[in-house]
Amino acid sequence: MGNYIMDLRKLVGHRPLLQCGASVIVENEKGELLLQLRADNGCWAYSGGSVEPDEEVMEAARRELFEETGLNALSLTLYGVFSGADMHYIYPNGDEVSNIDIVYVCKSYRGTLSPQAGEVKELRFFPPESLPQNLSPPNARALRQYVSERLHAKTDIDVAQR
Repeated sequence: MGNYIMDLRKLVGHRPLLQCGASVIVENEKGELLLQLRADNGCWAYSGGSVEPDEEVMEAARRELFEETGLNALSLTLYGVFSGADMHYIYPNGDEVSNIDIVYVCKSYRGTLSPQAGEVKELRFFPPESLPQNLSPPNARALRQYVSERLHAKTDIDVAQR
């Protein structure tokens, strides 16, 4: 797989690029969410990255998950598409992007956790109600929405069972 965004950066420098991302929120059997501590901004994020030309988005999500965590997704469910002004981001190196993030959820996977050298400092599962405060800005909205929906659904189930 090539590196389309890096090739574009050689031509346009740090100017804003429209970036299509494919991302995965991994949930284990305990309902905990897998996050990675990013090496570039020191924030916690879900797995994901840029879709390459002619690459299917779901395959990009699978590829990014494997590259960054060592996990193979056995199934992916489309969660949502996130775009807009709050998805605009300037990386620590000055590269500016307007993200369109296509986010999947993975609850079925196999493999051994292995952080990608140079990109991921640590991998850790967090209970949804105890996510770290320093979420990576491009991931914050989707993560908070997912957690809010999960916790709201749990509350609905608890009330219905009473």
